[in-house]
Amino acid sequence: MEKDWLAVGWKHLVVRGVLGIIFGILAMAWPITTVIALAFLCGCWALVDGVSSIWQAFQPEARSRVWLVVMGVLALLAAFFAIARPAVTAVALTWILGIWLIVRGVFELVGAFASTVTTPRWLLVLGGVFSLVLGFLFTANPGAGAVAVAFWLGLVAIAWGAAFIAIGFTVRRQESPSVHHGPAATPPPSPA
Repeated sequence: MEKDWLAVGWKHLVVRGVLGIIFGILAMAWPITTVIALAFLCGCWALVDGVSSIWQAFQPEARSRVWLVVMGVLALLAAFFAIARPAVTAVALTWILGIWLIVRGVFELVGAFASTVTTPRWLLVLGGVFSLVLGFLFTANPGAGAVAVAFWLGLVAIAWGAAFIAIGFTVRRQESPSVHHGPAATPPPSPA
């Protein structure tokens, strides 16, 4: 296992950067296709989240079983729509995911103040607020929200790609042996 992710070599970093830029350009050029792919991936994420929530509800130490089951069922419904028909439901999925994020954000905020876990509350509150904001943005205009997500994903991928290329060439410069142009050495004196 690499201790330093920069140790993979400058060529790998540049290739990752180029691939990131290509992905970003494609995501921005074909936002609908990107949204359909994202809908499918979000469905997979919601499926895992739903199963996990329901599983957690039936653990002996679970405190709010009903809420965990409700969250799990909502996540499974979102997953069903996203995985079964991503092309037809990409825009509708944005709305469904928006509602799911709003509900999730409310539960996260309630959990932040009801939790006895030693996790810093500000992290839990930040997660809840982030879920709420995304949820409201998705439900306000799901069609534009879906295309905007693809567009911003493309921009982020291009930015990361450019950063990886810059890092790759920086690593290359550091790996290159430096040529030392010091004073010329004088030959040893010849025996007389």
